[in-house]
Amino acid sequence: MSAITICDVGPRDGLQNDPKALAPAVRAELVNRLAGAGLPRVEAVSFVNPARVPQMAGAEEVVAAIERRGGVVYAGLVLNDRGYERFRATALDEAHFAYAATDSFNGKNQGATVAESVEAAARIVGRAHADGRRATVTIGVAFGCPFEGRVEPGRVLELAGAAVDAGADEVVFADTIGVGVPRQVRELVRGGVELGRPIGLHLHNTRNTGLANALAGVEAGASLLDASVGGVGGCPFAPRATGNICTEDLVYLLHGEGVETGIDLDELIDVARWLEGVLGRQLEGQVYRAGSFAPVAG
Repeated sequence: MSAITICDVGPRDGLQNDPKALAPAVRAELVNRLAGAGLPRVEAVSFVNPARVPQMAGAEEVVAAIERRGGVVYAGLVLNDRGYERFRATALDEAHFAYAATDSFNGKNQGATVAESVEAAARIVGRAHADGRRATVTIGVAFGCPFEGRVEPGRVLELAGAAVDAGADEVVFADTIGVGVPRQVRELVRGGVELGRPIGLHLHNTRNTGLANALAGVEAGASLLDASVGGVGGCPFAPRATGNICTEDLVYLLHGEGVETGIDLDELIDVARWLEGVLGRQLEGQVYRAGSFAPVAG
């Protein structure tokens, strides 16, 4: 298998649902530590209303405190035009626009219909490119919605096609509530690859299928995987949603399978241990607790 880009979303998705809100300077330090461990891409902040997600307050302060490293792509999540205005005033490299594939979830998360968010995605991709920035579109609840149940793959691929038509640099399928299984992942990723854009996966481990789904996605042609250091995370608007797949666990798996990530696993484990101390609790990840190991090549 070829090299895979891992985007650590811990500073954003990982912390947005944690009961302990971290100061902007601490969140910037997490970004810096992840970049230092070799993460090629980090989703550093979310430009959302702090009244709704107080853990993400002070996004501009976080960005200002980042010590940029060459070769690292620093990204920010935007959900609407107001968020993009805040994004474009920073030095971030890439806008991540996300919306849900169902009206029920999208209404709770963004206060918009899916059709309205599809139009917003096209606007924001266009604005980002005009500003010389990359733009990724993430389609949430791509495998299932807590309010509407199973989401048809054809509907998700229709939305992905709209993102491609709008010029998105990448399309990411998000298993927001962690209901997907490898068969579904293979089907959706293969369909997405046929659209002619790089395809990514944003997976949650709610039902313990996250790593299996990640490997199935890579085998089906996904080139980007989101993950969160320590496995921390969850969605404030998704009932019982737990954390993203754990970055260290994912890196251990991929390296054992001969997939190159460019990440120093030992340094990444140190970041997870540091974050455990900052949050004052044991994290969901397993490799940082068990330690690394060198699998014998088959």
